[in-house]
Amino acid sequence: MIYYLIDFLKDKILYGEQVSNLFSYISFRSALAVILSLVITTYFGKSIISLLHRKSVGENVRSLGLKGESKKEGVPTMGGLIILMGILVPTLLICRLQNIYVILMILTSVWMGSIGFIDDYIKVFKKQKRGLAGKFKIFGQVFLGCIVSLILYSHSDVTIQEKDFSKLNYENNFQYSQDDSFIINEFFQDEKKSTNTTIPFFKNNQFDYSSILTFFGFDKKWTWLVYLLIVVFIISAVSNGANLTDGIDGLATGTSAIIGTCLAVFAYVSSNAVTSNYLNIMFIPNSAELVVFMSAFVGSCVGFLWYNSYPAQVFMGDTGSLSIGAIIAVCAIAIRKELLIPIFCGVFFIESLSVILQVSYFKYTKRKSGIGKRIFLMSPIHHHFQKKGIHESKISTRFWIVCVFLVIIAFVTLKIR
Repeated sequence: MIYYLIDFLKDKILYGEQVSNLFSYISFRSALAVILSLVITTYFGKSIISLLHRKSVGENVRSLGLKGESKKEGVPTMGGLIILMGILVPTLLICRLQNIYVILMILTSVWMGSIGFIDDYIKVFKKQKRGLAGKFKIFGQVFLGCIVSLILYSHSDVTIQEKDFSKLNYENNFQYSQDDSFIINEFFQDEKKSTNTTIPFFKNNQFDYSSILTFFGFDKKWTWLVYLLIVVFIISAVSNGANLTDGIDGLATGTSAIIGTCLAVFAYVSSNAVTSNYLNIMFIPNSAELVVFMSAFVGSCVGFLWYNSYPAQVFMGDTGSLSIGAIIAVCAIAIRKELLIPIFCGVFFIESLSVILQVSYFKYTKRKSGIGKRIFLMSPIHHHFQKKGIHESKISTRFWIVCVFLVIIAFVTLKIR
């Protein structure tokens, strides 16, 4: 909105051309998005928390035998509304709203935020601890996955470009670009639709999903179906992983901020002609706006952490956890980095895996011996460490450190093949 207003008024205001050029820079608008989202979440967050208190939107804590759990009783939930506000307001003000990737991310935020909100509403106001039935959550994730996959597969603005770098003049490169996304169409050819994605640690690091069909002897016309199933699985897995991770103060929020930073960097290098050439990765036209969106995402998570760090004054609830997981998944898919998710989303992956292993082993041993046994003291795994007597603030901090380490590994995959 501000972007369009500045562009419209550039000939009518003092230094309008300079201001308009400034707003064309991805780096400037990304920094502005971070600042604005931080201001929104920290300034308005307190008012929203007070409102949630007045409406008695408090957490009903289950007795799990964990130290300090009684202190969480009555702490406001549905704080994900703060996160969503911190993401959507800067996006609407700063991003180019006609961009297909921005539209996709707004749709993801609103859709999964709405499902999470309904789940929290049922838990808090209807006093039903299980909240929204699991089948409806799954339906919401599957529906979103179908919409995302079909848009990314069929929309004309979702393409990659093959580069002809024999034409690229690095000395004069910058004079051709209108912003620091460096999308210089004069030096590229063969813009095309593609289901290619990035596969880490391999020299020719592109993998086409259609090759799955070729391998099994099927016609490539069914590529859209394979792509749809993969996208649905990824969105469901990451969204549920974020939900499972949101079990102690600040854990999911801090981890998501780190992952969001990773995705913002990936989006920048993928939308930058020079950098994508240097790193020998896919150049994805029109995706630079994702840098602005993910900057707002990071700022919102960090701002929310102000109130969500130990001792938490508010919990994000499913309103926040389901939406941030879906945002991370859709952004990774859009910039063709979804196969790196087990690395930079390693904390979500470990949390989910701990639950799967715990439940599977318990059922297996109960069927074999009649007595169910456990691998961990409690799952998800952060509760296992709580049971061992480690304070939750230390657990969160250590998981953040692990997440930073995993993100660095993800960055390393850009060059190590």
